[in-house]
Amino acid sequence: MTDKAPAAYAGPVRVLSGVQPSGALHLGNYLGALKKFVDLQHKTDCFIFVADQHAITVWQDPAKLADQTREIAAAYIASGLDPARAAIFPQSAVRAHVELGWIFNCVARLGWLDRMTQFKEKSGQHKERASVGLYTYPVLQAADILIYKATHVPVGEDQKQHLELTRDIAQKFNNDFDAPGFFPLTEPLIEGPGARVMSLRDGQAKMSKSDPSDNSRINLLDPKDVIDSKVRKARTDPEPLPDNLEALKARPEADNLVGIFGALSGETKAQVLARFAGQGFGQFKPALAELMVETIAPIGAEMRRLLSDPAELDRILSAGAARARAVAEPILEETRAKVGFWRPID
Repeated sequence: MTDKAPAAYAGPVRVLSGVQPSGALHLGNYLGALKKFVDLQHKTDCFIFVADQHAITVWQDPAKLADQTREIAAAYIASGLDPARAAIFPQSAVRAHVELGWIFNCVARLGWLDRMTQFKEKSGQHKERASVGLYTYPVLQAADILIYKATHVPVGEDQKQHLELTRDIAQKFNNDFDAPGFFPLTEPLIEGPGARVMSLRDGQAKMSKSDPSDNSRINLLDPKDVIDSKVRKARTDPEPLPDNLEALKARPEADNLVGIFGALSGETKAQVLARFAGQGFGQFKPALAELMVETIAPIGAEMRRLLSDPAELDRILSAGAARARAVAEPILEETRAKVGFWRPID
């Protein structure tokens, strides 16, 4: 994590990220996102939101959405995010996101969105049935970032293209409205272990909450016996663990489990192999399960405690939203002025 803002931008260093409330969070979310949020809150100003507006680009049950939002907030806090340090809030509670999103819809070019590969993947063979929101959500994502003039965003490899779009929109806005350096050209944060955790059933597919097999993932709310069972059933091969990284790369399921062990223990893959080389999965899996339980079970227990008091979670989310609005609204007013919108007489 750099302590410097991007070139040509004189504002403060800020980090923004969020997770959609569209399913149970899992080990991949923890290692790839939540754990990184916790580390970043001690280094810089962080805005960590629940992306409920992005969630409704596909159908969500209105009766469940608010509870799902609370569950994400509970996961943030149980993982170690401190609401006194990081602003934790629902995206929909800060309306400036949407207004800046509309302005950016008028800055972004259609050809830019046509190149977004995630829309093609998510819409599949029937893109004419997809919502307009699913098509344009990368523009709202740019607004999520730039409404706080966030200088850095922790992203996975699958989101790098969207961050490039954010940079393109920022640059075009700055150029179109003769406002050099107004919006930063946000930089990605991808470093560190655990950036891409794969399925326990397929070492070449990313761990996902949308996978129909619950055995493909370790959910943050899974109890000890379920974690043990899922690790025991994780797909592997009959060979013992190798003693070098080159041999490990050719074995995706083994590579994934070694990577997870390292991300949980704070070791490199090479260090994990130095401990377990030559051992079969009959020895390695119990050690991995024990490490997972040590990490995940306390998070699940704290999540359940937090979810038993929804009023307290709502208080935390409301306070976070107020902090976020205090930063976002002045930036939106500056943006409106640059665009030339009418302003009421004070």
